Amino acid sequence: MREVLFVAGETSGDLHAAGVSAELRRRMPALSLTGTGGARMADAGVVLLEHAERMAVMGFVEVVRHVPHHYRLLAEIRRRLEGGRVAVVVLVDYPGFNMKVAAAAHAAGVPVLYYITPQVWAWGANRLSTMARTVTRAAVILPFEEALLRSHGIDATFVGHPLLDYAQHLPTHEEARAQLGLPAQGPVLALFPGSRPQEVVRHLGRFVNTARTLEQRVPGLHVIVSAAPGIEFGADRCPYPVVRAAPFTIWRAATAALTKSGTSTLEAAVAGCPLVIGYRASNATYAIARRVVRIPRIGLVNVVAERQVAPEFIQGALEPGAVAEALEPLLREGSRERETMCCGLAEVRAKLGQPGAAARVAEIVLELAQ
Repeated sequence: MREVLFVAGETSGDLHAAGVSAELRRRMPALSLTGTGGARMADAGVVLLEHAERMAVMGFVEVVRHVPHHYRLLAEIRRRLEGGRVAVVVLVDYPGFNMKVAAAAHAAGVPVLYYITPQVWAWGANRLSTMARTVTRAAVILPFEEALLRSHGIDATFVGHPLLDYAQHLPTHEEARAQLGLPAQGPVLALFPGSRPQEVVRHLGRFVNTARTLEQRVPGLHVIVSAAPGIEFGADRCPYPVVRAAPFTIWRAATAALTKSGTSTLEAAVAGCPLVIGYRASNATYAIARRVVRIPRIGLVNVVAERQVAPEFIQGALEPGAVAEALEPLLREGSRERETMCCGLAEVRAKLGQPGAAARVAEIVLELAQ
């Protein structure tokens, strides 16, 4: 069989594509897998054409600076598609680039599976008509996406959220703390400033100042900071222990967390960890987003719940005193705010489907490839 070409452009896409790659390897060990991605995909047997670290950008303005590099990479992928060696292309998130790859694959007669589709329910609804023309199948991970895409002529299947695959054997609260060398008792605050350098630059200082404020209010508070691969924190910027363990271990160890928006908010729901969401973009990106984003909340945990489960502090509202005020009751076991949020997080987890997303996507890949 010809090769399966994956295109993932950041840390989360690397993780989810690696899960599918591992499933494909298990079913067909000799299958050729190539693509763009990171270390997890390489470990799963994917021959990388480009590393995700060079592709991970965000924001309307920031993406412009990477156009020349993306243009060269797209040209290389187009040559590969037109050369006849690709049986199916699997696009994973990363819509600004992957929508162009979808068009190139369609033009070359190569079937396209889009796994973790563009968030057209938030902005960019004009992409729906393009997807209907260029995407052969769509594997969606949020429960409301299947009906939305199908209503626009896209063959979409809800496969469940891949986070559930990685969370089938979560450590207990006590096990997680022991693994991280944390005390068995007492409040622990986890900070998740982001997996991209731009996010860390904009969030870390405010997150650290929030933690310092809480240290004055919450006796015995321990603070830890989650660091994504390739992200370094200088001691002058981060006075707290930096943890590079699996995120779910950190979520399970923490009493509460402060996190940027995105998939990390769903990780919190799956792990059952109360959270507050903080997010800042560049001023130019934020100004554009206010004009094009159509949803009232940006945290995925709130989007899935269709209501506010976790407080959001966006742009100028990300002020340490206000954020600390929201976090403080979540750090107290048995507080009304904590119990209410835990119930909301359980509802969100139930909406995310059942484990097995990677296996379901692998089945679709093989159908298209054969």
